[in-house]
Amino acid sequence: MGIIIALIPAIAWGSIGLVSGRLGGTAPQQTLGMTMGAIVFAIFTWFLYQPTLTSKVWVAGIVSGLFWAVGQGMQFTSMKKIGVSKTVPLSTGLQLAGNALAGVLIWHEWKTGKMITMGTVAVICLIVGATFTSLRDKNDKEHNKDEDMGAGIRALIISTIGYIGYTVIVRFANVNAKAVILPQAIGMLIGAVIFVVISKAAVTAFKNRHTWANMLTGIIWGVGNIFMFLAIPRVGLAISYSLAQAGIVISTFGSIWFLGEHKTHREMQYVVFGSALIIVGSTILGMMQ
Repeated sequence: MGIIIALIPAIAWGSIGLVSGRLGGTAPQQTLGMTMGAIVFAIFTWFLYQPTLTSKVWVAGIVSGLFWAVGQGMQFTSMKKIGVSKTVPLSTGLQLAGNALAGVLIWHEWKTGKMITMGTVAVICLIVGATFTSLRDKNDKEHNKDEDMGAGIRALIISTIGYIGYTVIVRFANVNAKAVILPQAIGMLIGAVIFVVISKAAVTAFKNRHTWANMLTGIIWGVGNIFMFLAIPRVGLAISYSLAQAGIVISTFGSIWFLGEHKTHREMQYVVFGSALIIVGSTILGMMQ
């Protein structure tokens, strides 16, 4: 039963790119809609657990949420530029490698020779895996011209910085994970509003049906979040963390099969190999927790 619960975050988070792709909308609309849905779920979670919200929790949560909005907004932007099947594996690999390195540099988490060896192998797997998922078949010139790889990678770099800040701030503040959900969601919404204002799409974003439809992605994200908390006491952080990363299989291959993203036979080989390396790398990191 615990393993089934632990698989729900992978299914939920792996589906976000597919659902948002089907619902449509611009990156600002998708980000705003997702944060609105996350707010609804965060309020439900607060009523369910009723944690104490101190000033420290509020500050850490809101700042963390602002960073998340940068991460998610830029990830949606990257999806528009290079597709879900390239963005999600690249984003997952970069996030995992970045968070692992942050843990080493800030908290000195790799204390033994064995941990340093395992961690190094894991990060290499993640970086190589992410690189393979982004490789293009140079012979497929017709579809390559539809992608803006440079803009997609730039968006992913900013996205990764945002996502790393989102997790590092909560870890640095050392606040209760359940208590921070509501302040975090409020910070996410503030960040999303800033994103649409900067994009000069504030009025259309709030009025557009795509924004309201994308509230579903926020609720899906919240479902994954809450089941992650439920899984940890049952199967442990290591297994829960590792299984959650398996969501890239759903998002990567689902975008090819359900969203119709074009891949040549060679590119499919790159994606399969790269995704496998990312799962191996994330599993090794999970075993080290």
